[in-house]
Amino acid sequence: MSFRELRVPGAFEFTPRQFGDDRGVFFEWHKDSAFTAAVGHPLELLQANCSVSAAGVLRGIHVTVDPPGQAKYVTCTRGAFLDVVVDLRKDSPTYGTWDSVLIDDVDRRAVYLPVGLGHAILSLEDHSTVMYLCSLEYTPGADRDIHPLDPDLAIDWPTHGRDGTPLTYQLSDKDAAAPAFEDWA
Repeated sequence: MSFRELRVPGAFEFTPRQFGDDRGVFFEWHKDSAFTAAVGHPLELLQANCSVSAAGVLRGIHVTVDPPGQAKYVTCTRGAFLDVVVDLRKDSPTYGTWDSVLIDDVDRRAVYLPVGLGHAILSLEDHSTVMYLCSLEYTPGADRDIHPLDPDLAIDWPTHGRDGTPLTYQLSDKDAAAPAFEDWA
């Protein structure tokens, strides 16, 4: 498994080695020893989530306030997503910085987000499926949102799906009503 730190310190992309033959493919999408070597600590797992989305579904930007905070380890098992990480740690020198990783069923990358980072995903294909390992159970009172299309963040969202079809962004009512980045502060 290889890894690289993203432009947002503490966030990492993990790319597994895949072993394929005429029967299919095998890979380790999370391995504690490799994860700990890269990040410097193990991932405490308290909840696992799965989300299936149509092309154009845009989820986020979501964050769990610290404390208690929630770290996530995210991968795509089917289809493709643009996974976006936003630094929302007010004391961070990269506050407001974002980075993105294409997670899909080809390269099978995973993204790690430590506590304090915002997270959003855009589905690039119908039936795209994402899996999350979370360090904290869902805590509604600690969840916060930022509008994913906020011009102050200027996230470069794709306008076309994996097959080249134009995307129409679909946000939940909650995400569409989310406050601007400037209101996060």
